[in-house]
Amino acid sequence: MADDDLATLGPAAGPRTTPAPRPADGAGQPHPGPADAAPEALPATGPAGRWLPRILIAGLVLAALNLRPAITSLGALLEEVRDGLGMSGTVAGLLTSVPAVCFAAFGFAAPRLARRWGPGAVVCAGMAAIAVGVAVRPYAGGTGGFLAASALALAGIAVSNVLMPVVIKSWFADRVGSMTGLYSMALALGTSLAAALTVPMTDALGGSWRTGLAVWAVLAAAAVLPWLVVVRRRRAAAAPATDSAAGTGEAPLRITASPTAWALAVFFGLQATAAYITMGWMPQIFRDAGVSAGTAGVLLAVTMAMGVPLSFVLPRLASRMRHQGPLAVLLGLCGLAGYAGLWLAPAAGAWAWALLMGISNCAFPLALTMIGMRSTSSAGVVKLSAFAQSVGYLISIPGPLLVGTLYQHSGGWGLPIALMAGLMVPQIAVGVLAGRDRRIEDES
Repeated sequence: MADDDLATLGPAAGPRTTPAPRPADGAGQPHPGPADAAPEALPATGPAGRWLPRILIAGLVLAALNLRPAITSLGALLEEVRDGLGMSGTVAGLLTSVPAVCFAAFGFAAPRLARRWGPGAVVCAGMAAIAVGVAVRPYAGGTGGFLAASALALAGIAVSNVLMPVVIKSWFADRVGSMTGLYSMALALGTSLAAALTVPMTDALGGSWRTGLAVWAVLAAAAVLPWLVVVRRRRAAAAPATDSAAGTGEAPLRITASPTAWALAVFFGLQATAAYITMGWMPQIFRDAGVSAGTAGVLLAVTMAMGVPLSFVLPRLASRMRHQGPLAVLLGLCGLAGYAGLWLAPAAGAWAWALLMGISNCAFPLALTMIGMRSTSSAGVVKLSAFAQSVGYLISIPGPLLVGTLYQHSGGWGLPIALMAGLMVPQIAVGVLAGRDRRIEDES
């Protein structure tokens, strides 16, 4: 690799000897300057060009804030939505599984869309899809319309999920850890805010669940604006950098041949399984142990809020390490300790278990950081991100359903908690494999 391409590896990258494509900008176009230039060093003319890096950071934060409210706001008002639409319990249960299915299905389409239009343009369209879907679904006229509009919003979330690590790798190759931390922190903040504010905002706006859900479209619409500026400024006649392998005659990257890619996909899927089980069932575990409903909700909020500061710190730490396996082990051990506490003394140590589960759930920003560090190019990050997240979300679908089935048939939480703890063991193992100082280009 040429010296000026070493920065694309991120701080924890090891030396390499093969050439790698130069990174692309937020709209998918090649940088006109050196590959290792920070965004502030990019050639720019006029005030808009000088402000472009800041606009991109604002777009990154606003996009992250919008990647969960469409889901968590619905959870807060699910009972009202069911009553308002005459939705059966079966359909409501299906609705809670739709996000993971959409994330997997639409996530696979993200690389092709990015090659055609550029990552920045696809993220911009994703934010627009979220805004339209969230605004339309409460007024779509029935369960079918509600599901269709929800799918539109979730499609926008899915492609943005996949391409955010690509944008970070492309524009901030020398700051993968810090920018992933900023993105992860904003995502956790958006998740917590939607869960905490949806019901109070609904009451303040007149008490209609339709208004309470639709109001989150305003935040998504605001996220479209900076991405429009980025796309307009960075659009060029050159082919997107994600096509660079074809242009240079390099062999296409076979992502399924990479053990690291599979380890990352399984790690992503198992951490998503743990997170969905925690969000869906932890309050019920506490309530069945004698904790009041209000306190159980606060405990879940504490677990989710732990992700806000830790999601900023953890990627910065991970990016400075050659091997991120020890972090995967540490987070997994926190999860095992939390599960042990939920089994032995769920009420007596409730606050401690909530904190431990919140720490364990920060495997998500760790997975995002490793995605950005396990490839030498933006093209590789696109494929790796799509593969790891799509396969991972498919893996996560059965977990919460299986926990509910075990709880229903066993009449207690012993077997479900044993399942949760059992899944944490392979999560630690594949986290160690995914954290090795490897590049998928070397393995495929």
